[in-house]
Amino acid sequence: MDKRMRITAAAWLMSLILLITACSGGKETVDAPQDTSATSEPIVSEAPAPEPTPLPYTAPLTGIKQETAASARPIVVMINNFAAARPQSGLTNADVIWEVLAEGGITRLIAVFQSTGAQADTIGPIRSIRPYLIDIGDSYGAVLAHAGASMEGYAILKKEGKPYLDEISNAGGAFWRSKERKAPHNLYSSLEKLREGADKKKYKTEVTVPTYTFAEGGASEAGVPATDISISFLLENYKVGYVYDAVTGLYKRSINDKPHIDLNNNEQLTGANLVVLGANHKTLDNEGRLAVNLTDGGSAILFQKGKAIEAEWVRASDGMIRIVQNGTELPLVPGKTFFHIVPNNPAFEGHVTWVQS
Repeated sequence: MDKRMRITAAAWLMSLILLITACSGGKETVDAPQDTSATSEPIVSEAPAPEPTPLPYTAPLTGIKQETAASARPIVVMINNFAAARPQSGLTNADVIWEVLAEGGITRLIAVFQSTGAQADTIGPIRSIRPYLIDIGDSYGAVLAHAGASMEGYAILKKEGKPYLDEISNAGGAFWRSKERKAPHNLYSSLEKLREGADKKKYKTEVTVPTYTFAEGGASEAGVPATDISISFLLENYKVGYVYDAVTGLYKRSINDKPHIDLNNNEQLTGANLVVLGANHKTLDNEGRLAVNLTDGGSAILFQKGKAIEAEWVRASDGMIRIVQNGTELPLVPGKTFFHIVPNNPAFEGHVTWVQS
């Protein structure tokens, strides 16, 4: 190739390079570096657990929240508390329990059932009713379940048209006798049978159930420490005791220093609130039948959350016995309440003592 041809070829090659450079915009193409590091797991933050939805209804006699409204008519059962009748059945299901003297210094338990769903559980042994026991049960608008009554008791039930189920006179089919115990300490029933009996008698199934006042967020800080409580009625060989359990916030019940249990489940009876109130008692006859004044009011002590609060009891305009201080009703802690009616003579204060254990 001659010199002229080499120059022409070189010029042509240079022109081609300049053309390619111009088309590329003068930019160099650089490959992106590859990420050779290991792929990391994505960070996922756990969502906080949702707050439980508050149950919409409150049981009127316990203050405990429920899924459904507790609108059923209360059933009040007269429970035998003679030594041969213990341990009783069904008391762990009661919303409220009253203890009051009957004849001979023996006490009777008045169990108020309203919010429990344990319809088939055995309840008893069941015994007779007296006018002041009618008065307590009637204050709840309840159907009264019993076996027999005093003459005055029957007169009140019939003349005043009280809703009652009496094993002896009008509702024998709602009760049964157990072969495990001797009469009269072997009569039992259940809420299922008692409600069936009430339906047969065409008693109202729903009424306006009275409501206690309950503390929102716990008990009052008032009161003095009281974690070991003793209550006496008349007999020296009968003593009710309660020991406060700070873990559960409940008082464990005993009789003569032995746990008072429910035969159905072998559980010791417990209560969130204990009330001791003094009332005037009068002996009516040689049988020792009593009249108990539940109208005039008087001294009371409320125990809750390991403390004792001195108060008074009054018969309110709605017929309920309520515990007040300076005219204002004291709120209860949600849960079961035990009421104990002791005589004013000897002095009310001598029937209840407590210590801080």
